[in-house]
Amino acid sequence: MSLLGCPLSQILAHHTDPIHYHAFREMLQEIGFNGGAPITEEFFIQRISGKHNEQLCEVLLPDWDFPRAMKFMYDKEAFFRSCNKQPPYRLAAENLQPMNGLNKLCKWIEDRGLKRAAVTNAPKPNAELLLSMLCLEDYFKTLVLAEECNRVKPFPDPYLKALVTLGVSNKHTFVFEDSISGIKAGVGAGMPVVGLATRNPEQLLLEAGAIFVIKDFDDPKLWSALEELENMAEISSGTS
Repeated sequence: MSLLGCPLSQILAHHTDPIHYHAFREMLQEIGFNGGAPITEEFFIQRISGKHNEQLCEVLLPDWDFPRAMKFMYDKEAFFRSCNKQPPYRLAAENLQPMNGLNKLCKWIEDRGLKRAAVTNAPKPNAELLLSMLCLEDYFKTLVLAEECNRVKPFPDPYLKALVTLGVSNKHTFVFEDSISGIKAGVGAGMPVVGLATRNPEQLLLEAGAIFVIKDFDDPKLWSALEELENMAEISSGTS
């Protein structure tokens, strides 16, 4: 069986981190975090980006009891979804734009009949909002939420659940991820991970285990790799 005849699990990253950053900056400042000084983008990237809300309770609010800390996180997620304050705090749906090359990549995958799943640390309402705004709710028939697993990213559990749900082998899949924790989770599940340099520096993504890093889905490095996969599949089909 050729490689491209086997299912492919793909995870898409979107430009949501800037909106999360502004939501966290506003709300943390309101509660006097960091002495009332707004958090920096560097702090957001290093301490917040890619982490699940339960982890963030320990990182940001270690002195709060857990229910109170989680209430803060739920309020922050609601702020992310529906904020309409002055710029740059706009409605998330208005800021969300497909990454360059997304439609091209989706068509490439569909044309080959490959399976796919969205695997996310985000809460279900956030994930459903993003998929709906990008008109991908039917494209991703499998949505795996980290909160439904025993452990969240950077542990491999969410990706392992996706493999089981899709009925595929990690030997015939690959992952797109834009966070350090996501890359570590995909690698831990035994899959090659393509890093997306939407927010995190390329070197950090490579150190986390990405096989290579692209700036978006139009990146020539991605399409060279996909072409190589197709060539390998043709060779396999001709010799099997």
